[in-house]
Amino acid sequence: MAQVDIHHLSDHAKFNGFHGIVLFWCALIIIFDGYDLAVAGIALPSIMKEMGVTPATAGYMVSSALFGMMFGAIFLGTIADKIGRRWAIVICIVLFSAFTAAAGLTTDPVSFSITRFLAGLGIGGVMPNVVAQMTEYSPRKMRSTLVTLMFSGYAVGGMLAAVLGKGLIESYGWSYVFFAAAAPMVLIPFVLKSLPESMPFLVKTGRFDELKAIVQRLEPSYTPSASDEFALPAAHKAHGAPIGKLFQEGRGFSTLMFWVTFFMCLFMVYALSSWLTKLMASAGYSLGSALTFVLVLNFGAMIGAIGGGWLADRFHIKYVLLGFYALAAVSITLLGYKVPTEVLFILVGLAGASTIGTQILTYAYVGQYYPMSVRSTGIGWASGVGRSGAILAPIVIGALVGMKLPLEQNFMAIAVPAVIALISVGLINTRRSATAH
Repeated sequence: MAQVDIHHLSDHAKFNGFHGIVLFWCALIIIFDGYDLAVAGIALPSIMKEMGVTPATAGYMVSSALFGMMFGAIFLGTIADKIGRRWAIVICIVLFSAFTAAAGLTTDPVSFSITRFLAGLGIGGVMPNVVAQMTEYSPRKMRSTLVTLMFSGYAVGGMLAAVLGKGLIESYGWSYVFFAAAAPMVLIPFVLKSLPESMPFLVKTGRFDELKAIVQRLEPSYTPSASDEFALPAAHKAHGAPIGKLFQEGRGFSTLMFWVTFFMCLFMVYALSSWLTKLMASAGYSLGSALTFVLVLNFGAMIGAIGGGWLADRFHIKYVLLGFYALAAVSITLLGYKVPTEVLFILVGLAGASTIGTQILTYAYVGQYYPMSVRSTGIGWASGVGRSGAILAPIVIGALVGMKLPLEQNFMAIAVPAVIALISVGLINTRRSATAH
């Protein structure tokens, strides 16, 4: 009788085509997710003009999706540990695709906000699940690289929204960039067929034939036998309430620090995603030029995420994050000052790398910190609690824009959370990480 430790096997497997399939689907889902999230900020100036809303009202409209994301991240991140990760992911795809498209049919702030809230449930819920999926199936020596490479799809989605926005909004109106979000639903049958289920979930539900097939693809040298027994290390077995396990084994304080970090980073991400176009337009740039800044922001995010993942596999991920948050504080502050256009583009790229890119890296850190059995729960709660920062950001910055403050004060307000995140990451206890044992 063979005792197969699936956690050890996953850690030490060599990258192969199976890993590539998981990476492909998770990245593609994140691209769609990133598009659906960015599309509101891209269309915001046009929506404000057509609906005749103030900056403060527009801030609440954008925040409605982020409010939905908070519930989606907590509920759909946690429920995946109960119903399986594949179905949780599919539910999220349906939610964010259908209701983002539905937002394009709205004509008033209230109905727009309701559809964006429902879309937000899926946008927020899918993130912890694909991070947990990619973390589980990545070889340990290249885990940070693969997770951040996958999550760079978020920036690709933002770039796609900016590119389509430049063409569709001017030619057909803002609604059409929302209608395009319905396309991913045709891929759902392929996702169900190609994306593997979580291995601990298969162990828990006794689906051992399915598990053996996955393990054989994960590690081709494995030969399945009828007498095989699959095991998880004790640290990766859930006992009692999953949320309670986040505070066990000395992880309680670090869990709170992750929540603070997520709050601060998501505040910066959504302040920039929601208001960069409007701030640049108010600074004298045309709509087309302002959308170009969004492209640069997301391109920087992609470079930052991939580069950060590469660094995190060579140095400790915590110290890479500390450097990135310091960079965020400096680059965002400088955005508010008059500099040559070329320098401004560089600063916007650095801001994208150190906010959106850093958030992606922070997801990777949380995914590595918690045991397999509560990984989706840990990521979901950190993301969900952090969503309150995302919710507040468009409202706070919208209020500041409405006060007609100098541009540098708006960007300083976005930069302050980077300093707080720098401190909270520094206080995380790395010795309590699941990967440290």
